[in-house]
Amino acid sequence: RTAAAADGPEGVRLAREMSPDLIFMDIVMPGMNGYQATRALVNDPRTRQIPIIMVTSKGQETDRIWGLRQGAVDYMVKPVSPDQLVAKARSTLAS
Repeated sequence: RTAAAADGPEGVRLAREMSPDLIFMDIVMPGMNGYQATRALVNDPRTRQIPIIMVTSKGQETDRIWGLRQGAVDYMVKPVSPDQLVAKARSTLAS
């Protein structure tokens, strides 16, 4: 089962309601960016165990480092193929 959010606050709300096995998080979102949403989820006892993988067009090293410092377990730079997403999901969930 999958879900998509239109903005950061909705993403945080859905994660809290659904408690997914994995989250793919964009950085550029209205209302709350992906860094803020990741921090909110990592700091919430209800969602801190959910692995978050950032998938974004922001590919500079400082962006990657900042994303990982916020609590993301991995960072992928767009464009990302569906096969890459599936492979990353499988490897993350297996670990």
